[in-house]
Amino acid sequence: MNKKSVIPLLCAGVLAALAGCASLDVVGKESVTSFSAVLDAAGDETTRDDMNGGWSLGAPDGSARFIWSEDYSKSPIHDIMLELDAAPLINAGLDTGRLPESVTFYDGKLMVGTKLGGDALKYSGDATPLASYEQIVSKYRKTIGYHTALDHYNVDLGGGNMFEWAKDMSTNDKDIVFVLNPQPFIDAGVDVNAVEGWVFTKVPVDVDGKPTEVDKLLKAFELS
Repeated sequence: MNKKSVIPLLCAGVLAALAGCASLDVVGKESVTSFSAVLDAAGDETTRDDMNGGWSLGAPDGSARFIWSEDYSKSPIHDIMLELDAAPLINAGLDTGRLPESVTFYDGKLMVGTKLGGDALKYSGDATPLASYEQIVSKYRKTIGYHTALDHYNVDLGGGNMFEWAKDMSTNDKDIVFVLNPQPFIDAGVDVNAVEGWVFTKVPVDVDGKPTEVDKLLKAFELS
């Protein structure tokens, strides 16, 4: 077999492998199904967020929101983010003047998040909360993960911060979880064991294929 005949075969093999990887993306596909169920269970807590150019999924007590953009080319700050009531952290010692640039304080709230890109997102139909989440899975798949210990899917917001939701709400008592990296807040004076409504704990995760534990601040809710 000469080189000219080998090259097309190699190309075909690569394409087949890529197609196979796409078809085996169980986490990506099932995260969409479970996120859809969470949106349905959240009901009126899922709203448009014109200020941030997208959608908001709020905690039942109004203390936190996960926000994701409808169009990354128009996002004013982040494409995916958490917005939190700052009062519990301030009451636990937070000096907002010592926060790093990665944490924004405004109007009594804190925001952490990240930009994904500058994409002008296109939709085959209407832009909806679920369709905008599907854009994250389609274009920025590495942002989506699965947390085995809690049986949760998650969106990585950068800096150790995440939004997580149950793979199956019928078997999980933590339907949605707001996850913060506590270190920036510790450095800014917070006693993380005294933040009302949040739990400071070690969470088991996989790091480079090895099980380990990392410190997190968690706020969890049941929706159903």
